[in-house]
Amino acid sequence: MENPNNRMTACGRLERAPELSHEVMNEPFYTGTLLVKRLSGAVDRLPVTLPGKLIAESGVPLDSLLLMTGQVRSYNKVIEGAGRLMITLFAQSVTPTNDNETLNRVELCGALCKPPVYRSTPFGREICDMMLAVNRAFGKSDYIPCIAWGRNAQYASRFHVGDHLRIGGRLQSREYQKLMDNGEYIVRNAFEVSAFTLDAVDHHPQEAAFEEADALPQPVHGGEERE
Repeated sequence: MENPNNRMTACGRLERAPELSHEVMNEPFYTGTLLVKRLSGAVDRLPVTLPGKLIAESGVPLDSLLLMTGQVRSYNKVIEGAGRLMITLFAQSVTPTNDNETLNRVELCGALCKPPVYRSTPFGREICDMMLAVNRAFGKSDYIPCIAWGRNAQYASRFHVGDHLRIGGRLQSREYQKLMDNGEYIVRNAFEVSAFTLDAVDHHPQEAAFEEADALPQPVHGGEERE
């Protein structure tokens, strides 16, 4: 279903064959990992959810570059006894392609559901974490972590819970280490939308969007320790 508030397009290759995840009203859904290159040469490892009908139609060949369009979706999952917010590209179309293996574009429009967290890295780079609630059909919402850098971080820090924003950027992945209660570190993966453009919707129409270049440092979301 088309949702003007939530669009994503990405080109990449599947890391391995998708695995059956669950069924809804007798329709199977599969999960996998889409490997998407950046211009810098780094690779984002993005979770994808594929309806069974798409696999039946396209076969999602592992040796081909795939163009996927859909939405950024979120859901809660209990891991190690604690609930975690999971992010995925919910694919609505899959097409083999030969072009633009660095394509990774997200367009979101939603409301801030947590106060923005603004800070500076030890190297002096400004950063702002946001949590955007994006409506979809049947009264549901997706809660999508977003991050802004530089001037966009300054701009984002001025907003409040309930303010509506339009964000354009990319979905990206990163690894981080989390210190457990037993003193051990474990490696986890996190996913967020890195904002290249940021606009207020209706609230501050005089504000112009700022733009950030593709060559951004790897961000960390949600109050985790920053390197």
